[in-house]
Amino acid sequence: MRDMTTGSAWGHLWRYAVPILLGNWLQLAYNAIDSMIAGRFIGKEALAAEGIAGPLMNLVILAITGLCIGTGVLMSEFFGAGDLVRYRQSLGTTISIGTAASVSLMGFCILLTPFMLKLMAVPPEIYDITTRYLQIIFAGMPFTFIYNALASGLKSAGDSKTPLKFLAFSSVLNAGLDLVFLGVLHFGIVCSAVTTVAAEAVSALMVTVYLRRRFPALFPGKAELRADRALLHQIMRYGGPTAFQQAVQPIGKILIQGQVNALGVTTIAAFNAVTRVDEFAFIPEQGIAAAIATFIAQNRGAGKEERIRPGFRAGLRLEVCYWVMIGTATLFLRVPVMSLFVSGEGAGEVVRTGSRYLGLMALFYLYPAFTNGFQGFYRGMGKMYTTILGTAIQISVRTLGTFIMAPHMGIVGIAYACVAGWTAMMLFEAPYYFRTVRKRALPRTFPRRKNLADMW
Repeated sequence: MRDMTTGSAWGHLWRYAVPILLGNWLQLAYNAIDSMIAGRFIGKEALAAEGIAGPLMNLVILAITGLCIGTGVLMSEFFGAGDLVRYRQSLGTTISIGTAASVSLMGFCILLTPFMLKLMAVPPEIYDITTRYLQIIFAGMPFTFIYNALASGLKSAGDSKTPLKFLAFSSVLNAGLDLVFLGVLHFGIVCSAVTTVAAEAVSALMVTVYLRRRFPALFPGKAELRADRALLHQIMRYGGPTAFQQAVQPIGKILIQGQVNALGVTTIAAFNAVTRVDEFAFIPEQGIAAAIATFIAQNRGAGKEERIRPGFRAGLRLEVCYWVMIGTATLFLRVPVMSLFVSGEGAGEVVRTGSRYLGLMALFYLYPAFTNGFQGFYRGMGKMYTTILGTAIQISVRTLGTFIMAPHMGIVGIAYACVAGWTAMMLFEAPYYFRTVRKRALPRTFPRRKNLADMW
């Protein structure tokens, strides 16, 4: 556990963010390897199928993680205030309500998969394998929720290292199973989905056992694993907008994917590959934003308003440092990285198409670094609707730009549309911070606890 209400803001953010960054990279590395295995051992049709399934998968998964992120902010406030009873009750309420909701959502998504893929104009030659792959992925939704809920509980208390360990184990397990069943035994893409669900189930079980045995003071008991009405209102006030915000992004990406699908299988495959590379830039930046949100929420709970703004500025510096690293790597390694995703007939065109996109995007990854930093600030301050509006502006402009530019410029037009969306989001978030939030007194939400040791 990490108490962020004392000590250096930069030190806390760095030590908290690094395990999240490593975890994000590990998960993304598995996603990329999964695409590489599918593309090399099954064919570009499998690579295209996973690319089409990605936005729909993310629509559901990000909504689940968004609920957990929002609840994590609330739990960080309780942890900062030293109120472990309310901490356990909020976690118990999230688990009980969220598990039931994820089971219902699972069935709903499985039934609607064929309809959603038809709306996306999926090419007939990959429609059947995409449908089967996506339905199996949706079957693992309850495991995804349980892992994310408990991992958010650990992160809200300052422990970002333990979720990394569980994620590492499940990712290695997943990749190993893929290599055996797809690379050696030459099973189809359906097997890839099955191994993914199995790894999710293992990670959910591991984090449950760990939290219950290692930190029983944080694990909800039987009486707390129920819906507390008063806390449910607060959870939905924090988690509901964040879940909606997280779902807004993939809705736009589904519309964008529809435009990509009209450009042919080669462009679909290239876009799937560059999307994996993009995620190496975007998602770790969101991890730094999570560190900013946790730092701010804990200090709000502790009533230490004077630490919030310095912590936010330190978080932005961390975002910029990350951009320098990932942007440089993407710019110089874009061709060899693209070459990892596909082989055989048509591979050269896929690599050339994706490399043009990545050469542009590497220079503009700075934009989401800043916008994610501001998102972390607003989330930590409990201003969830501000984050929704910023995200809605970004994805709306990006989607509109794609519809206008992609038919004429191809995948390069999608890159310029991304830049337009981030610019619009920045023009909203930065002035709002300087003109409104920064001028207001930062609220004291909880009385300061006496000592961290009193919590245990």
